[in-house]
Parts: sequence; structure tokens; C-alpha cells
Amino acid sequence: MSSERGENVVEEEPCKVDKWNGTAVKNALDDDIRRIFTKVFEYDENHSLIDNRLRLCSVACMFAIVALIYDYLKPFPESRSVLAFCVLAYFGMMSLLTLYTTMVEKNHFLVTNQKDAAGIDPSDTWCCDSYMKRFDDEYNLVLQFEDGKTKEKRESSITKSVGSWFDENGLLLHELFQNDVCKLHSSLLAEKKDK
Repeated sequence: MSSERGENVVEEEPCKVDKWNGTAVKNALDDDIRRIFTKVFEYDENHSLIDNRLRLCSVACMFAIVALIYDYLKPFPESRSVLAFCVLAYFGMMSLLTLYTTMVEKNHFLVTNQKDAAGIDPSDTWCCDSYMKRFDDEYNLVLQFEDGKTKEKRESSITKSVGSWFDENGLLLHELFQNDVCKLHSSLLAEKKDK
């Protein structure tokens, strides 16, 4: 491993996917970005978006369980009002979950915190989004950076054919992909230093 942060190369087991399966290719690249941010840059992964989604799902499931148990204890005609309430509450929770995933989670597959080296300022936040259209070989990666101190947000992206990072056998070439991600990451950090 090199001592310079961002230039570290962490040895990784070969990742082989069916190169004609767009979903598998996208997931392999997303997983490699998670590896780069958590192992190479050594940022802390922030699970708050997923945790909130799980909380919403848990509350919705609780309404379903209450309806099931109440209907078992007091069969249908008697449980009508409780069942109606639970069904409406479940529908409301699923609607809230849909809004949450659309408006808050958006397409973030990774959120990490970059702690201040001195430990004085708040952590900077990195969000990673990726897009890949169906039957297309173009992988779009969007990195979003939020300064912990000023709350200023910046964004940079790269769009490239997945053929640049996979060989003819579907093996992910970690070093080539990591170099492109590191360049994108460095461009956002350079903007921070310029200001």
C-alpha cells in the first residue's frame, strides 16, 4: 500500500460477472466503489438512510402483525374496525416509504463521512450515485461532496463504458476503476482547497 491517501491499492479478490448482465455489472461497480471509499480512503460508512428505511418498513409490518393477531383473537365481524385501521395505516406507511426513497434516499447507494484530521470540524459527507440505462454500456457515477463546516455542496460525475473496467471474460479490473474514481474524488477535493 502506498502511504498517500487516495493512492492506496487494497488487494481485492477478483470480481467476475456476466458482462451481458447490466444489473450485475452495475452492482459490481457499486460494490467496488464501496470498497474504495471504506478501505482505500478509510471513510466511515453512514447507514442512516438505510436505517430510516428499515424503521419505516418495521412500523408498516407491525400494523400488519397487529391486524393478523387481532383478527385471529376476534374473528372478522368483530375485528372490522381494527382491520380497516391497520390496512389504512399500512398503506400510509408504504406511501411514506415510497416518498422517502424517492425524495430523500434518491439514488444514493453509499454515504460516507470523512472525519476532520484534527477532530475539530464536523465530518465532510460523500454521497455516491450511479446510473446505468437498460441495454446500455455507459456507467454514470456521480460523487457529491458536502463540506462539514460550511455545508457547501459540490458534485462531479464521470460517464464511461463499462468495457473500460472489465476484460473480455467479465473480470473487473480494480486498479483501472479505482484510478478513475480517485481522479473524480481528487477533483472535488481540489475544488475545496481552491476556495
